[in-house]
Amino acid sequence: MRTLIILTLLAVLVMAATCYESHESMESHEYLNPFINRRRANDFIQADSRLEAISRERIRERVKGPQERQRETCENYYPCEQYAFRHGYAAAYKHYFGRRRTK
Repeated sequence: MRTLIILTLLAVLVMAATCYESHESMESHEYLNPFINRRRANDFIQADSRLEAISRERIRERVKGPQERQRETCENYYPCEQYAFRHGYAAAYKHYFGRRRTK
């Protein structure tokens, strides 16, 4: 019984010695709050001027011309796309979708 108590105390001492959390791990401010706000993140990493030009170009892509819309409509319909390979997208769109009439 006496050896059991000694072994238990020894195990507690070993656990306390190995699991001790030092102040070195708490010195970093990231310990309490690992995330930073957007403003600090943007200050840290400067945006590339090319990225701004790409984003402006993406805005222009949102507004598509009628020919581009017709081409995309034709590309989504397989027979129209096959017809377009032979006769062109304008003729294919007119052939498959041009005769639509609304009442």
